[in-house]
Amino acid sequence: MAQRILLCTDGSPFAQSSYPYGAWLAKRLGASVDVLYVSDDRGRITAEASNLSGSIGLGASESLLKKLVEVEHERAKLHHQQAKLILAAAEQILTTAGVESVKLIHRTGFLVDYLEKLEVDADLIVMGKRGESAQFAAGHLGANLERIVRASQRPCLITPRHYQPIERVLIAYDGSLSSQAMLTFVAQSPLVKGLEIHVITVAKGADDAAAVASLERAKHQLQATGWAPVCTLAEGDPEAAIAQYCQTNAVTLLLLGAYGYSRMRHLVIGSTTAQVLRSTDLPVLVFR
Repeated sequence: MAQRILLCTDGSPFAQSSYPYGAWLAKRLGASVDVLYVSDDRGRITAEASNLSGSIGLGASESLLKKLVEVEHERAKLHHQQAKLILAAAEQILTTAGVESVKLIHRTGFLVDYLEKLEVDADLIVMGKRGESAQFAAGHLGANLERIVRASQRPCLITPRHYQPIERVLIAYDGSLSSQAMLTFVAQSPLVKGLEIHVITVAKGADDAAAVASLERAKHQLQATGWAPVCTLAEGDPEAAIAQYCQTNAVTLLLLGAYGYSRMRHLVIGSTTAQVLRSTDLPVLVFR
């Protein structure tokens, strides 16, 4: 069965950089790409549900409400045209990059509401790290991203502002279920075939027997499937150690578990995962 990629876009600069990454994934996996754009209709719902009679009088409120509804309907038409333009631009970039099958999907509402249904037919989800308000919240993750990483059962590729070719892959391994899923994915998927594979485990110290044993298991599992991974046991803070390793070794793709054993789960995603996503300029493939 052919693989499918669900690429979520809002037309922002971060979303636009996800298109070449989506094309890279599609060509490596022989996959088709479904491009999803969801128009936000909160303004229309609010206008239609408003009751202004208590503040400005019944007659005036009916007149104003009618105008508000008309404005929101006109805005909905503009949103529809915007969606067509954004989806067409994504399609052009993907097909020009060599993706053979692209399907455009436009929905109205909230992105996370469509995720459960659409991801059933997807093998992987792609989206930018931040969205339309990125310039106002440079140190934060997009709200949709956090919800999707929390809710999705599929691996999610979170893309940075700028695209760079992928040549060297780092697996951040801690022995958790999500990091074990990463090893299985690497062993079975053609996605990273032929690329240089690195594995890092971050421990409290060099004498951390559990961390040493965990890294050895990862090394042997990859070797058993034909890989020759470069394995490293690092010490200290996980976020800092992973970031330093990526910079020192020119890593171009990071594989990371959404949750790990090292820290309690946060309400959204694991603290190490969230911090790495905020700080890195690399694409990060996140596994549940």
